[in-house]
Amino acid sequence: METTLAEPPQSALSGVARMLVHAGKLQAKVAEDLVRQAREKKTSFVTAVIASGQVSSSDLAHTLSSALALPLLDLSAMDPQKLPQNVIDGKLAQQYQVVALSRRGNRLFVGGSDPTDLEVIERIKFATQLQPEWVIVEHDKLSKLISAAGVSAAESLEAIAGGDFDFDIAEDDATPQQEAAAELADVEDAPVVRFLQKMLVDAINLRASDLHFEPYEFHYRVRFRVDGELREITQPPIAIKDKLASRIKVISRLDIAERRVPQDGRMKLKFGSKSIDFRVSTLPTLFGEKIVIRILDSSSAKLGIDALGYEKIEKERLMAAIYRPYGMVLVTGPTGSGKTVSLYTCLNILNQPGVNISTVEDPAEINLPGINQVNVNDKAGLNFSAALKSFLRQDPDIIMVGEIRDLETADIAIKAAQTGHMVMSTLHTNDAPKTLTRLLNMGVAPFNIASSVLLITAQRLVRRLCENCKQPADYPREALLKAGFGEDDFDGSWKPYRAVGCSNCTNGYRGRLGLYQVMPITEDIQRIILAEGTAMDIADQARKEGVRDLRQSGLVKVRSGITTLEEVLSATNE
Repeated sequence: METTLAEPPQSALSGVARMLVHAGKLQAKVAEDLVRQAREKKTSFVTAVIASGQVSSSDLAHTLSSALALPLLDLSAMDPQKLPQNVIDGKLAQQYQVVALSRRGNRLFVGGSDPTDLEVIERIKFATQLQPEWVIVEHDKLSKLISAAGVSAAESLEAIAGGDFDFDIAEDDATPQQEAAAELADVEDAPVVRFLQKMLVDAINLRASDLHFEPYEFHYRVRFRVDGELREITQPPIAIKDKLASRIKVISRLDIAERRVPQDGRMKLKFGSKSIDFRVSTLPTLFGEKIVIRILDSSSAKLGIDALGYEKIEKERLMAAIYRPYGMVLVTGPTGSGKTVSLYTCLNILNQPGVNISTVEDPAEINLPGINQVNVNDKAGLNFSAALKSFLRQDPDIIMVGEIRDLETADIAIKAAQTGHMVMSTLHTNDAPKTLTRLLNMGVAPFNIASSVLLITAQRLVRRLCENCKQPADYPREALLKAGFGEDDFDGSWKPYRAVGCSNCTNGYRGRLGLYQVMPITEDIQRIILAEGTAMDIADQARKEGVRDLRQSGLVKVRSGITTLEEVLSATNE
């Protein structure tokens, strides 16, 4: 009967099925059956029709391209290595069978075989904050590309297990039991071992500062912090979470059997003649141990003062203070603002054969040859104050205290600064003037602060614009005035830039730089301290002496075209 060839009701067919029937590629009854099969198997119609052999991938792609007036691309002509990486989440790409082809401004060109799927467009738009535009690609070539890229978590783990890595993880100080456990893990859990190695190498290549291994009830994810922002890298099978945790704990000299309390350790990765240190922290969560690995890059402490982002006047003030024979220099800011790197950079400048430098840290993040570094050990009674007392009997010239946390540590540090030692330390305060009131609130006498503190620098980190793709931004004049620019700044000699994004950066940014408020303690500020003035009084006096606050320091970077106004406003929104 000819009624079998009649098109079924519109609701029975998907957009792709209807187009294939109209183009004469499928009979209506066959299309209806395939739609039902796809629904029962919880798969897409495109997958079902290709699997049935009724329509080839090439015919399907050409039909959809003609019907929808969308561009058609041959994926076999593309180099997978040159496609944008980590723009579309791997799980999303696997689920909807899509791939990012290129990015232009805020537009993302997405390759897929089913352009009628509106849900995937909304998901991609939400996840990437970009405007997706469809490009038709052949289904079979797309599937091969996604598989080859290792987007599927299970497949990626097996692929990694088959790789070859020319490095090993140093276990020189491990006990025989730990070495035996590590060897057993290498044999029994080769995929997990190689997965960990792959993640560490990828993190180093991406210039990440931290790796997060996070177990949840139904999935397991790995995230990297790159340029201060966390981004999801992959979701390996949840079954590996315990084996991966055990492997990390073995090479970090931690107790494998202890899963109830947090642990801290270190490990070292060797490849070729280079070695990189990692700090490991484990934390028991509801569904397993979350592990964070911090990459301790010793090269960051050797960049030099100019690479950190200090302006000329700020650098001169800092150098004048640290070259003084005695006194105290304080670096302040929130966690992750680069305080330790700033201190290490200063210590490297001062590290000469004729100078005795001792540091006490919790823990020592980067090994500095020629400097005596001590780790805090609370269990053994070695805290900051105990180490400082010992330092004073070790004939030091320069002392670095990781953090001043209490009155006892502050008192000993100030006495050391008053008795012929240069003392450097950090505090957690929002800006330089508030650091002095924080010391007062801790119980330090005003005359001790005024006579010992030479300089305070507050800092924040902002992302640096990518030089390859940044473009001029057209901000309203009112927005620039509200941000802190003055009328004199609108002289046409500069222009702000905005982030765009290209294959060489992450969303338009590459690397970070510091914003600094460098405040020397002058005689006028000393008088305010002795009179127990407020942080506002100190800030007003510092402003009169030409000290830029953090916002003003950021606006200087915006004028120079090395960061965006959005970054500065975000970092100094206090």
